[in-house]
Amino acid sequence: MVTNYIERHDHLAAGFKRLGEANPEVMSGFGQIHRAAAGDGALPAKVKELIALAISITSHCDGCISFHTHDALKAGATREEIAEAIGVAILMGGGPAVVYGSDALDAVDQFQQSANGDSAP
Repeated sequence: MVTNYIERHDHLAAGFKRLGEANPEVMSGFGQIHRAAAGDGALPAKVKELIALAISITSHCDGCISFHTHDALKAGATREEIAEAIGVAILMGGGPAVVYGSDALDAVDQFQQSANGDSAP
């Protein structure tokens, strides 16, 4: 299955907003956890996003791959760094991680093409 990760990211962001309107306390709490866990600390945000992306791959979460690829790139991760994080996910997740790792690399390419003004595949 080919996924447009940019559209997936935007669709989920809108869904998260609607969920926040429907259940503000839970989504506010989740937002606080996200900010606390993903921000710069002893580990830079970029490293934390690479970790989150690797976990997304081993958890087989398409939406998580979209968000954490987007956020890793935004935090300054390079394609090469993301490829290495995918390698760690493959080590830990075996064959299914290869499939989802390939999807994550597609997401990197789509977000980078979009940032460069190219149309996504």
